[in-house]
Amino acid sequence: MTAGGAHAGGATGCRTPSWLARLAFAVGLLAPAAVPAAQPETITVQHIHADEAVAVRKFMRENPGTRVEFRQVSFQSLLESLPVQLASGEGPDISMVADWGGLSKYYLDIRPYIGAREAAYFERQFGNILGPMRGGDPHGNEIYGMAGAVTLNGAFVNVTLFKQAHVELPPPGATWDDWAAAARKVARATHTEMAMEMDRSAHRFASLALSYGAKLVDGQGHFVVDQGLRTAVEKFVAWHRDGTMPMDLWGAVGGTTHLDRFSDFMNGNVVFYFGGSWSLFLMDRNVGDAFDWKVVDAPCGTAGCVLMPGGAAMAAFRHTKHPELCARFLAFLAREDNMREALARHANIPAATSLVESGVEYPNDSERVREALAAFTRQMPNVPRQAYVFQGWRYQRAALNSLTTRISQILTHELDVDTALAFVKKDVELAIEASR
Repeated sequence: MTAGGAHAGGATGCRTPSWLARLAFAVGLLAPAAVPAAQPETITVQHIHADEAVAVRKFMRENPGTRVEFRQVSFQSLLESLPVQLASGEGPDISMVADWGGLSKYYLDIRPYIGAREAAYFERQFGNILGPMRGGDPHGNEIYGMAGAVTLNGAFVNVTLFKQAHVELPPPGATWDDWAAAARKVARATHTEMAMEMDRSAHRFASLALSYGAKLVDGQGHFVVDQGLRTAVEKFVAWHRDGTMPMDLWGAVGGTTHLDRFSDFMNGNVVFYFGGSWSLFLMDRNVGDAFDWKVVDAPCGTAGCVLMPGGAAMAAFRHTKHPELCARFLAFLAREDNMREALARHANIPAATSLVESGVEYPNDSERVREALAAFTRQMPNVPRQAYVFQGWRYQRAALNSLTTRISQILTHELDVDTALAFVKKDVELAIEASR
């Protein structure tokens, strides 16, 4: 009995009574299910500069509960991979874009997600950029993004060679012909290999063309061959024929290949080089005090003294699942304090109207680079509207590629000027037709 009772009692102590189990089950059904922690809204931002992650981290500190994943990509990826991703409805939420107008059909209009005051701020600060980002649509009012910085084509001059030759630098307002004559004189006196060079890039050539009154694109989005373009091409060819410019840059390479020989300038082998503001950091790093140099005001033609703008903008895309967060991030980048910080990191030319007017400090750069940036910034208000129109035209790349190819064919005696320009117009028209 005792043994049997002990065994029964032990069994009873280990087993839950059935009524208690049923009660626990019922209570479990009535208890609320555990709620998973809310996931933060997440967007992906890509850029070619790794230190743009600084702005991303600052944004997340100021906006707890949000997440921005930063991705560094190559410039080539922006040109080749990004358009393919966007065409398939994929890719980052926000990206640096080099082709301002060419990708406009994929951009997110952030105007509905920002207030009227912020929209007015964007229009005031980035008016010259917003138009080109609309793909040349003159009736649009979308806000597709912003650009805190731009690049400009520009002329670099070896001041040391001018001093050695006892030749005065042509003053602001000097023409392209004035600079060509002065550079030839300096090159002869100092036995310098080349008087003038220009990147093998029709974007650089466009500065010359616009200076002589070329329109390049009309209000209907068609390429324009006019007397201004013809004059620029004829001058450019003449400088190659008379030795002012070397044939082994534009004349030695075929097709659309971009080629810069800024190393010629850094090595003291050319008097006047027409390249762009993005080369400034190379001067500090590779030249230092080896010779005196400066960025001069744009050479002038009969229609003005024009520098083509370029560079990249930041845009959000329609496929994003978080348009409000994208708009908030772009508005954050557009804040004046954040633009100043970004410009100081990269020694870039300001795009925002207020910063062009007030100037930007560059504490990490040499006095020469600061003077060069001031020279570029001083010329920003002189960039004509037509230059921005051409920069934002969605078929600009087709026009630039054709101009580069056909001008080289003139230099190598494959085509005459009239035939080459007729081919450029036809090339662009075919590109437009192919895109429809």
